[in-house]
Amino acid sequence: MDWLEELKNNITSAEELKQILHFSEEETSRMGKILDQYPLSLGKYYLSIINMEDKDDPIKKMCIPSITETDVDGSFDTSGEGTNTVMTGLQHKYAQTALILSTSLCAMYCRHCFRKRLVGTSDQEIAVYFDEIMGYINEHKEISNVLISGGDSFLNKNEVIEKYLNRLCEMEHLDFIRFGTRTPVVLPSRIYGDEELLNILEKYNSKKTIYVVTQFNHPNEITEQAVKAVNCLERIGITVKNQAVLLKGVNDNPETMATLLRKLTSVGIDPYYVFQCRPVTGVKNQFQVPIIKGYKIIEDAKAMVNGIGKAFRYCMSHESGKMEILGEVEPNKMIFKYQEAKNPENYGKLFEYKISDSQCWLD
Repeated sequence: MDWLEELKNNITSAEELKQILHFSEEETSRMGKILDQYPLSLGKYYLSIINMEDKDDPIKKMCIPSITETDVDGSFDTSGEGTNTVMTGLQHKYAQTALILSTSLCAMYCRHCFRKRLVGTSDQEIAVYFDEIMGYINEHKEISNVLISGGDSFLNKNEVIEKYLNRLCEMEHLDFIRFGTRTPVVLPSRIYGDEELLNILEKYNSKKTIYVVTQFNHPNEITEQAVKAVNCLERIGITVKNQAVLLKGVNDNPETMATLLRKLTSVGIDPYYVFQCRPVTGVKNQFQVPIIKGYKIIEDAKAMVNGIGKAFRYCMSHESGKMEILGEVEPNKMIFKYQEAKNPENYGKLFEYKISDSQCWLD
């Protein structure tokens, strides 16, 4: 079965979930109401790595909806993506980086997604003006890299991926191109089962450096199939980087995080960032870990891994910029650093912020 056939067989309804999880009629009805607001798409592969005997299985939490998703606390745009949009589908928050929302589709709809307003529900923010977007990037010579995201950029057809690469590789001011994709984690056959995709990536990687940025959040996701997909990318010279998210009930203890980091480096994936979970509506109260607790988890995990494994940054994608969480200088006072800043004057600045033990985000 190829990856497109796998996608067609994804579980998308409460009735299908009922057959697997043995819901009651009442639970099925409640689940249906959640899915009306936040769609479900769950492939058989990712379903297969859930331990159904464990009610607290971390993989299950990332893909099976919870009643807490109806919690309206939080925001649908926690990092100001709306104000950074220069045209439909194109964001330009930081001078050197252009971000393209290439699709609203994903191979699996993560329950912790920070784009719940968009993924699987709406194409209103998706790139439709291809020539205009390419024109903008070509005119803005300060842009040194492009991140093709979504949704999941590898859910685009191969001809669409090649169309982006063909145009972007012609632009001399671009140093590299990134693809944001979780397919190595949730649908690895998209990569190892598609020679055409690999040929396209290899062809254009010889013209312009290509990175694949993915998101493994738990060691159990690093399966034989996932490693096979990653190895295919590595064999054609593409570097794979990982951006994990610190998630309550998934990886919020040092041992799990350290195991994840060790497994990543053992298969050649570079730990890039660990992100503080954003206060997204339907996500905030289900998955967020307090900042002070998160910092201690990350530092304890770093102590268990080698230099390559601890070469990532623990960061928060805030509306004002990407802040690294550096440490606690005294009880309940944290120090942060702007690794990226919407206001260029803030770039590189350090600042202190007094926070409570339960605080998960900065105002």
